[in-house]
Parts: sequence; C-alpha cells; structure tokens
Amino acid sequence: MKTNVLNFVEASARAYPNKVAVVDGSVEYTYGELVEASKRIGSALLRLNVQRKGVVVLMEKSTRALSVLLGIVYAGGFYVPVDVSVPAKRLAHIVAMLDNPVIVYDESVPLEGVDSCISYRAIQASSLENYEINEAALQEVRAQALEIDPVYTLFTSGSTGEPKGVVINHRSIVTFIDAFVDELGITFTDRIGNQAPFDFDVSTKDIYATFAVSATLVLIPMRLFMRPSELIAFLESKRITVLIWAVAALCLVSSYHALDVAQLGCLRSVMFCGEVMPLKHLNEWRTRYPQVMFVNLYGPSEVTCNCLYHVLDPARDYSNGIPLGKPFSHCEVMLIDSNKNLATRAGEIGEIVVRSPSLSLGYIKDTEQTNRVFVQNPVQDQYRERVYCTGDLAQINENGELIFYGRKDNQIKYLGHRIELEEIELTLERVEGVSRCKCLFDSHKKRLLAFYEGVATSADIAAFCRDNLPKHMHPTSIKHIEAMPMNKNGKVDKTALQAMFSSEKR
Repeated sequence: MKTNVLNFVEASARAYPNKVAVVDGSVEYTYGELVEASKRIGSALLRLNVQRKGVVVLMEKSTRALSVLLGIVYAGGFYVPVDVSVPAKRLAHIVAMLDNPVIVYDESVPLEGVDSCISYRAIQASSLENYEINEAALQEVRAQALEIDPVYTLFTSGSTGEPKGVVINHRSIVTFIDAFVDELGITFTDRIGNQAPFDFDVSTKDIYATFAVSATLVLIPMRLFMRPSELIAFLESKRITVLIWAVAALCLVSSYHALDVAQLGCLRSVMFCGEVMPLKHLNEWRTRYPQVMFVNLYGPSEVTCNCLYHVLDPARDYSNGIPLGKPFSHCEVMLIDSNKNLATRAGEIGEIVVRSPSLSLGYIKDTEQTNRVFVQNPVQDQYRERVYCTGDLAQINENGELIFYGRKDNQIKYLGHRIELEEIELTLERVEGVSRCKCLFDSHKKRLLAFYEGVATSADIAAFCRDNLPKHMHPTSIKHIEAMPMNKNGKVDKTALQAMFSSEKR
C-alpha cells in the first residue's frame, strides 16, 4: 500500500464510520461524514487542476476547515493554511510564492490586500461542499500520488524578514505519526484537545494522531485561551484526555491560577513544545495532576513536528534543566560541535542535527536557504545522505542527556561579549518569586530587556543578577508583566514585548 495520510482517516471510517472524529462546538463529524465531506470538496477541486499545487486556505479553525484540508489532499494538491488575520503584505508574499494558487476562503474573510497584479483564483468554501463525489476521478488522482508528494506547506518566520514555506510530504507525516502514537501511547479511547491553529505544525500531531488510532479530536475555540477558567471548564466538559500544547498556552492557565479549581478527571497526558517550559509553571501542573504523564517534545517544523521526547519522572528534580529526551524510533539526533565532529562528552555544546525519513522537502522556491540547512551528513561521507541542521544548541549533562542551550542565531554581541539570551532567562527564573522570564535585545540602543511574571520586585532580580551573572549579562531594564503576551501559535509574542517597552519610554 502506498504511503498516504488519507489512509489514516479512511481506515478509521471503514472500521468506525459512526464514531465521532472531530468536535467543533456543537458541530460533530463522524468518520464517515468527514470522509464524505472531504471527498465532495476534493471532487470540486479536481476541476481546478490543483494536483501537486499549493492551495491557500483562509478559514477559521473548524470542522469545515479540516474537511477542506483533507479535500485538497484528495484532489492531489497540498494545503497552505494561513491565519485569517494575516497582514496583507505577508499574504501577498505567500500567494506570489505559490504561482497562481487557488485560495479557498470563508465568506466572512475578505481578500483585501492581495496585490491585484498577483495571479490567484479565489473560491468560497461553501461552493465546494455540496459537489457530487467523483469516486473514479479521485481514485485516478490517488493512483498517481507518490509518498514524496507534498501534503502541506507552512509559512514560518524567516531570517530575511520574509516568511519561508516548509514543505512536508506524505511519507514524512506517516512515518512520524506511526512512531508518535506508538511511543506515547495515543489510543482509540483518547479525546485530544486541539490548541494549535491549523497553520501551526503542532496541529499536525493533533489531526493525524487522532485519525491514526480512530480517536476523537476536539477543536478548542481560540477565544477561550484569553479566559483560562472557562478554558479549564471546557476541557472538563469535553472529557479531554490528551493535551499537545505550546508551552505558553499551559503557562497562561497556571499564571491565572485556573488550576486551583480544575478537576480534569479524564486528563492522562500533557505534552508541551515550542520553547523551554518554565519549571515553576511545570511544577504547578505536576503538583495539581500527579497522575498525569507529562512529556517534553522537541523538534522544528523541518523534521515534521518532533524528533526527541522526554517523559518526565514524577520523582525527579528538574532544577538543572528538562532534558530534550531520546529520539523517536524513526530519527537519529546528533550533536555536532564547531569542528563538525560528534559531541559526546558531558559539558560539550553543539548544534542539534537530525537524520530521518521525516525531513522536510525544503523551503518552497528557496533553494539557497534549503541547501544551507539541509546538508550532507557531516560525520558520513561514503554516500549522499541528507540531514537537517536545526540551528538549536544543546549541552550534554552528566547523565548524557541533551539540555537546550539556545539558538545559534539568538546569540547577541553586547559589551564585547557573545551572549545567549536563554541563559539570562533561565538564571532569572531561579529568583524566588519569578515564575517566568523572557529577554530581548534592543540592538538599536544596545540594551538588554528582561520581562518577568511573578511577585518578585525588580530590585530582587537586580540583586540576584549581581550575584549570579557577569556584569555584561545584567539586564538594562527589568519589567514586571501580569502574563506573557502570546501570538496565534501559542508562543510568547516578542514583538508585543518590544512594543510594551517602546510605549512605556515615550
């Protein structure tokens, strides 16, 4: 059988046609209904000739949007989900990169801002939904599909200031998901609470892990992440068993003390990713739910979600850092030092490099950047072997585990020294009364900016810095905030932090 992500949802539809596949508020699709809706959309898209082409999806997260994503795959294309509030310039750039794409959009989403000189074909999602299924044509497209064909492209921030499109194929998703559900125990009885928008790769785990084991996916309304108490009540009412969330989303709940009244009696697994989990927030979750399995996930979009995981030991003290964990069975993760050699000894620091069949195809229409980070395996020169250089640094601890050490490109030069901002953040989070810290560097005025949550005073933090950090790593400004601002992907919004500082100085 050919490797195809549609195999997941189709197998579930054959085995359990009447089981609920996805819940969106009061709207539910069974597996049978989801496949039928997706095939209708796929049949409608066939006439638009989207095979092996990108289709932009401008829709709010919903069951309808999910059927559109699958419908695009049925038609042989690959979906490009884009936030409906995307700035016009960014949307125009994405559309231009895809060469006259089809744009599927909700009636409530305007297409204003797309440059009129950029070629595209726009179609409302509602016009695709009642199309008659053309099974023969869908099967013909399926017969031509290969496991190396793209499934989706996600546009992430780029070092040049323009978004870069990470292209992921069928084989990459299927290989990862098979390992993910097996090693982390996702089962038929699970109800997965989806936090991530569809244009964020965490949603790949939610969607395809659900389909792989015939579980149920519950789409959590984004508005609830601004109302933590209501969010927890929602999780309880929907009997959520698994959360695969960005770190900032979990911290939002604990920051507003929503855990104090939460029951969540069905919850059995909490997985977090995207950035380093602050230990104080993690311990609040672990203390409140000692029966829950907590898992630290690591991996960039370019490796198809994750390549490392660490299941936290309830009896272990993680004050020296949470390990990135061991590789999933389909990956080899290497630490490469500055001399392109394997780093293996305790204390050594190197770049995380990944060898896996789940690597991205590269960046759409950006061969230069693709070739810069997808390179020949530096420790093997006998045959052609492609690996991905993540740009992330890790250090080997005394137990032989990898601890995240920062970004190669997040190093700053300040007062003649090269500094990792993460080192300052982790140090300040050791201050009594500081639950979380993020640092920025104002390159224009050469200032280190620290933002923190908690009850400590800025004087407490400054005193701690004097005792624990060299002078060149002392923040110029230390600002208390009630909670870290989040972007739509559930990560800390550093642009918003910068704006807070700038507005205060006016």
